[in-house]
Amino acid sequence: MVEHPSWSRRLFIISNYVLLVGLSLLCILPLINVFAISLSSSSAAAAGFVKLWPVEFTWKAYAFIVQKPEFIRSLVVTLQRVALGVTLNMLLVILVAYPLSKDAKALKGRTLYAWIFVFTMLFNGGLIPLYMTIKALGLLDSIWALVLHHALPVFNILILLNFFRGLPKELEEAAFMDGAGHWTVLWRIFVPLSTPSLATLLLFSIVGQWNAWFDGIIFMNSPHNYPLQSYLYTVITAVDTLLAGSVDMEMLAEVSDRTAKSAQIFLGALPILLVYPFIQRFFMKGIVLGSVKE
Repeated sequence: MVEHPSWSRRLFIISNYVLLVGLSLLCILPLINVFAISLSSSSAAAAGFVKLWPVEFTWKAYAFIVQKPEFIRSLVVTLQRVALGVTLNMLLVILVAYPLSKDAKALKGRTLYAWIFVFTMLFNGGLIPLYMTIKALGLLDSIWALVLHHALPVFNILILLNFFRGLPKELEEAAFMDGAGHWTVLWRIFVPLSTPSLATLLLFSIVGQWNAWFDGIIFMNSPHNYPLQSYLYTVITAVDTLLAGSVDMEMLAEVSDRTAKSAQIFLGALPILLVYPFIQRFFMKGIVLGSVKE
């Protein structure tokens, strides 16, 4: 006989659905509104007529942003940054998390090393010493200025080392008995078994590298070397000056500060929106397994 859930259980389930749908709408509707504003005329956006559907549809805000050669250059810089930064992030996180996941007998001083990394999460020298270091190394106006200071995210290390520590030790012991070394155990056993956690950290790294803009403003003396987010920031803060330059009067009438900002926000979020669906199935599993240690 099939038991039907009690009324309290049904009420709980319904309340959960209502809450989750409400939270989903709170996340989705603002993005739809921003997208609609970016596709609307400047007069309709300024008057507040745009809600969830474009009014007086136009692509002029996007044309204004992407027509400039600076946009293509900054996009290339960002793609280089993501490729180098994500690769470096994942490689260093794996190489650091593996030895730190061992106990004190296998790695002497493990606790000290771990606390040194945690210390860097709580305290740092600040922006000025960082800038002076980058300058002293001769990295200003280079892609490495954007990549190296974010090369080793400690938070990601903590997630991955806890995931590694949760893997059965018998697998590692069996590999050692068969003559495998630590390098083989890491790349042949630990990494393939850590797909959920690594996919989560990959998403973190991609989002962080793509969305970073402040370091581009600080470490790049020439706007020619700006990453995409830094370039889009300058477009928004200097929109009136840029509009008064090379664009014609028709675009000047169609593009406003609000529509340009909305287009910038959506362009900045679009790549992450495209990548996330392919990684999200690993996301929760990777966070939970990498955050809890038995």
